[in-house]
Amino acid sequence: MVEGSGGTATASPPRPPDGRGGGADGGRKRGARTGAAGSVLVAAVLVAVLAGPWVEAAFGLAAFGAWRTLLVAIVVQGVPFLLLGTVVSAAIGAFVPARVFSRALPRNPVLAVPVAGAAGAVLPGCECASVPVAGSLMRRGVAPAAALTFLLAAPAINPVVLVSTAIAFPGSPEMVAARFGASLVTSVVMGWLWIRWGREEWLRLPKGHPEHGPGASRLAAFRRGLQHDFLHAGGFLVVGAMAAATFNVLVPPSVLEVFSESPWLGVLVAAVLAVLLSVCSEADAFVAASFTGFSPTARLAFMVVGPMVDMKLIALQSGAFGRAFAVRFSAATFVVAVLCCVLVGGVLL
Repeated sequence: MVEGSGGTATASPPRPPDGRGGGADGGRKRGARTGAAGSVLVAAVLVAVLAGPWVEAAFGLAAFGAWRTLLVAIVVQGVPFLLLGTVVSAAIGAFVPARVFSRALPRNPVLAVPVAGAAGAVLPGCECASVPVAGSLMRRGVAPAAALTFLLAAPAINPVVLVSTAIAFPGSPEMVAARFGASLVTSVVMGWLWIRWGREEWLRLPKGHPEHGPGASRLAAFRRGLQHDFLHAGGFLVVGAMAAATFNVLVPPSVLEVFSESPWLGVLVAAVLAVLLSVCSEADAFVAASFTGFSPTARLAFMVVGPMVDMKLIALQSGAFGRAFAVRFSAATFVVAVLCCVLVGGVLL
């Protein structure tokens, strides 16, 4: 296990190279491959934008135009917050001593988890920003359970998200309170579940960048860390955006109306929609408000599940922490979030 309920709130020391490409040389090779793949995917978006009108005219593919528009919208929506997250991540790795986090968080991981969840309220970013920051926190010695709690809470309960929710649902403060409560409870429960049942082999702990070794200045470490994290995460953002845009184009709205009349089925459908549509957490409240055929609890599920489990976030988690982790963690988060929405919605809505 990475940690236990009676341990400290710091991660285990990095494991030695295992003969499968570990160490500085292996890290450089993996980083180069990841950066190259990210650059190719980002370039693919540029090609789609520039060549899109020609493809539509030459082949009469009107659906491609819609797909291209949605892809660009999702990427443009996420890139500013992804950049914010990578800047914060690189700054933490280059300038913040590890002892700062050991002093700020309780030594007991069980207590560190709710503190990390509450700390998520201070970062005004979306889920794209939370992944690189959580990875940087783990590299600086923060317990994975606390870092993962922060990853889930930051895009869901920060002030920008809560204000946008209040604007999207005027005269309904109970919806804002329900979103805050369900999101915070979900993130804390997931942190505690990781302490109890999480396994070290599921989580590929982020390694420090090779350039951060002795002899590298802090500014050089910041610049190289920023470049590495942005290219790494940017490629996976594009993958998630492509999947979300494809769903939007292929599935007609009439299909969704069939399920909105059932309160229980509507909650599940709204939660699945949040995963597939991949709307940024700062804007998802306005999308949820437009789902007039769904119940208030279903709309709550859309706003709670989306910032914690969506296509681009799953892709980002796979790139940062490994596919095995992303599959298990996303599935468990989806179930916990839906249950919390049903409970909180039943009380407040």
